[in-house]
Amino acid sequence: MTLLEMRGITKTFPGVKALQDVNLEVRGGEIHAICGENGAGKSTLMKVLSGVYPHGSYSGEIFFDGEPCHFGGIRDSEHRGIVIIHQELALAANLSIAENIFLGNEQSRRGLIDWNRTNHQAAILLRRVGLAESPVTPVVDLGVGKQQLVEIAKALSKQVRLLILDEPTAALNDEDSAHLLDLIRGLRAEGLTCVIISHKLNEVMAIADRVTILRDGRTITTLDMAAEAVTEDRIIAGMVGRDLDHRFPPHEPHIGAEALRIEDWTVHSPTQHGRVVVHGANLVLHRGEIVGLAGLMGAGRTELAMSVFGRSYGTGISGRLIKDGHQIEARSVREAIRHGIAYATEDRKRYGLNLIEDIKRNISAAGLGKLARHGWVDENEEYKVAGEFRTSMNIKAPSVLSVTGKLSGGNQQKVVLSKWIFTDPDVLILDEPTRGIDVGAKYEIYTIINRLADEGKAVLVISSELPELLGLCDRIYTLSAGRITGEVPRAEATQEGLMTLMTAGQS
Repeated sequence: MTLLEMRGITKTFPGVKALQDVNLEVRGGEIHAICGENGAGKSTLMKVLSGVYPHGSYSGEIFFDGEPCHFGGIRDSEHRGIVIIHQELALAANLSIAENIFLGNEQSRRGLIDWNRTNHQAAILLRRVGLAESPVTPVVDLGVGKQQLVEIAKALSKQVRLLILDEPTAALNDEDSAHLLDLIRGLRAEGLTCVIISHKLNEVMAIADRVTILRDGRTITTLDMAAEAVTEDRIIAGMVGRDLDHRFPPHEPHIGAEALRIEDWTVHSPTQHGRVVVHGANLVLHRGEIVGLAGLMGAGRTELAMSVFGRSYGTGISGRLIKDGHQIEARSVREAIRHGIAYATEDRKRYGLNLIEDIKRNISAAGLGKLARHGWVDENEEYKVAGEFRTSMNIKAPSVLSVTGKLSGGNQQKVVLSKWIFTDPDVLILDEPTRGIDVGAKYEIYTIINRLADEGKAVLVISSELPELLGLCDRIYTLSAGRITGEVPRAEATQEGLMTLMTAGQS
């Protein structure tokens, strides 16, 4: 039985038609996935449904339970039982779990909040989502995975009938992702209908009953996972409009001289006294080579990378950095950049970009010295450089004056890469370079990485996706509990072999 139907939805922003005659039909009690490249219109469609974009700001019709709906805001859609959880979690960090669950929906008696009832009801909801924390625990003390469960508990408190999850596992590790997917399956068993927007096609294949594909603001098709022989390649073909015979662009490496040697590198935690995060690590990077670094969450991959990049993480750091045969000191980010080392962070929105600034300023941020004349930045040259990167990196934006925060994830990542390429590094460390971006944009990022290697740069790629490392890298190091446990050439690497090395020494 159809629970939701959206007919002929068209939504236009100044100069851009985000949605054009989109149709979506969701059956009661199913998990319905929506897939598409960044900019395909997925989130916009859900914002129309949830009232973020109110009736009158779009054309088309919405029917819920067979009745026409004209939502003027989020409260209207929530009143009907439609609740959306955005990718950027909307929790008040300094309030307790219970306060967050009932924020705006306070459990009151005679005008005063009934805290006993609030905490009791919150405890019931927490048990339902499998969270053992006390309702009075501040949200700031929870990891991202548990915060996601609090958001779902909050939705359940509103008598939700249709739960929309926008990239629910984008920031979660494998364990938290698996727990969340199991929870969603359990909610389906209780009769709850879920719509999931996700770039992780393996998760879509594992959990969805049906999949609707959007491309360029239009509905392409809806696939029934049980009735049709649906594969990841079939979904990708619908998303990008063509078959991707290879997920990774072909590349023939031309490996040159040693660029950077990291010897006996040890790093201590800055917050936990005496804890060693990286133990005596040894790595070698060559010019023209793409090297992978694989490890489970908490293995120390990012900590290793950041400590090498100007000691931007850690205390009690010891070991040697040997660049082009000479030992160097990189005791600050400035020194690291001067020695030709660059690091693109895994969290581009928090640490990699100034989201309220334009593309031009973001690209020039790490290399302003190259644009300065007598202490003043040459704005004409800055504009010219940004324009060249916009063209060469295929950054999809009207101009370099576009605000970076309004770009899609893939285009934001291209701006991050442009910023560091502008510093002209010899060694480029890329931490989760394709996190949260779609398959089409991933292919473009892989092409850029190959091009950087062909230009003679040494590239170190940190990724949680083993297929990505296997498809992209010439050689892969594995890290477990802060120790390098293996070094495997591409020809000998397998997912099973890497996982064995990634768990070596763990009880």
